[in-house]
Amino acid sequence: MDVAKHSVHTLVFRSLKRSHDMFLGDEGTLPPEDAEAKKMRQGIKLSSEYWSVKDLARPKEAVQAVGSTTASKSKVVDERADPSQAVLEYKPGGAVALKPGSNAKGALVPRKAPEVPKPKWHPPWKLMRVISGHLGWVRCIAIDPSNEWFATGSVDRLIKIWELGSGKLKLSLTGHISAIRGIAISDRHPYLFSCGEDKTVKCWDLEQNKVIRHYHGHLSAVYGVTLHPSLDVVVTCGRDSTARVWDMRTKACIHTLAGHTDTVSSVACRAMDPQVVTASHDSTVRLWDLAAGRTLTHLTNHKKSVRALALNPTENSFVTSSPDNIKQWKFPSGNFLQNLSGHHAIVNALAVNADGVMVSGADNGTMHFWDYRTGHNFQRMQAVAQPGSLDSEAGIYACTFDRSGSRLLTCEADKTIKVYKEDETATEESHPVNWRPDILKRKRF
Repeated sequence: MDVAKHSVHTLVFRSLKRSHDMFLGDEGTLPPEDAEAKKMRQGIKLSSEYWSVKDLARPKEAVQAVGSTTASKSKVVDERADPSQAVLEYKPGGAVALKPGSNAKGALVPRKAPEVPKPKWHPPWKLMRVISGHLGWVRCIAIDPSNEWFATGSVDRLIKIWELGSGKLKLSLTGHISAIRGIAISDRHPYLFSCGEDKTVKCWDLEQNKVIRHYHGHLSAVYGVTLHPSLDVVVTCGRDSTARVWDMRTKACIHTLAGHTDTVSSVACRAMDPQVVTASHDSTVRLWDLAAGRTLTHLTNHKKSVRALALNPTENSFVTSSPDNIKQWKFPSGNFLQNLSGHHAIVNALAVNADGVMVSGADNGTMHFWDYRTGHNFQRMQAVAQPGSLDSEAGIYACTFDRSGSRLLTCEADKTIKVYKEDETATEESHPVNWRPDILKRKRF
C-alpha cells in the first residue's frame, strides 16, 4: 500500500486544524458563567493576592455618604472606609495592616526622623595639680577605697603611694624588676596587687608593706590586673594572649581564658554575668563565663587593636577604645549601642564616673570628655609636657576618677601624675552645650 507523502507545511497545517477543531469546536455551546461562582472566585483572589491593600480604596457607598453630608451634620465614618483616617502598620514578617486613629493624609505616611537626645550639661574640667616623683613613664593607677590615697606604677619599677588631697608621697614599694603595668587595690582586704613586664603578679600586704604572695604562670609580660568585686579572685591578662583567673588565697590558677590571638591589653571584672571582659590587640572584645572558663560572646566590631576598657559604674554597659573608634556596648549579651567618633589617636585610657562623664586619653596627649549617654564630646584638652621633657612625651597611659567622681587623675609619659577637677565657676550660660543634632554623624556600624 502506497503512503502519500506530504510536505512538512501540509502536515503542520493539518495538526493545527485538528487542534482547533478539538478545543474550540464547541465554543458556541458553552454554558453561561454562574454569577455566584464568579463572585466567589473574585473573593478568593482578592483575599489571597490583594489582602494587604484591599481596604485602602474608598468604597463607592462611603464616597456618596460623605458627599451628601453637610458641615452641620456629624456622621461617623468607618475607619476602613476613609483612608485619611488610617495608616499602614508594618508587622513582623512583612505583613501590612491598617492602624486606625491616625490623621495622616495618605495611606503611606513617611517615617518620622529619629530624634537625637540632647546631651546633659557638664561643667568643663581644668588642671588642678601636677605630681612628680617617678623616674619613668607612669603606666597605671589605682584609688584607695577610703579615697584618701592612691597608688601608681611606673617604668622605673617602683610603686608609689600618694596622698590624694595634698599629692605628697607617702611610700615607695620596691620588688618588681621590670616596668609595672597594672595595679589593683582590694575593697575587702588590706591588699594591693601589681603586675609587670617581669611576668610576675604580686600581692602586697599594706599593713606590712611587703609582698606576701606571688602568682606564677604567665609566659610573657602581664599588662593588666583586676579584682572580682565579690569573690576572692584575681584576674590578670598579658602578652601571652591569655587572661588568667587566680585564687587569691591559694595562688592556684583556676582558669586560663584562652581564645585571643594577640596581646590582651585590658581586663575588667563585675559581679554579674558576664563576670569577665577582656580587650585585645587582635581587634576583638570577649565576654567570658567565669564558672566554665569559656567565651560567651565574641565582639568583632573594632577594626584596630583595642587598648582600653571601662565599665559604667551606674549603667549595665561598658565602653572600649581603639584608634578607629570608641564603642559602647550593652551587657549581658554585648549588644552594640553607639560609636563615639572624633578621637583620632591611639586611645590608651578610658574612665567613666557616676555623673555620666567619660574621659578618653591618647598617646599624643589629647583628652576628650564625653557625655556618656548621648556620646557628645563636650570638651577637648591637650596635655602639656612638663619642663625638661620632650614634646613627644605628652602621652596619657592611664586615667581614673576618684571614688567620689569629682577628681580625675591621669598617668603620663612626662613622668607625672596630673589631677583635674571640674570648674566650679562655670555655668550653662558661660559654657553652653555646643550641640547640633546632626544625625548623619551617628553611623551605626
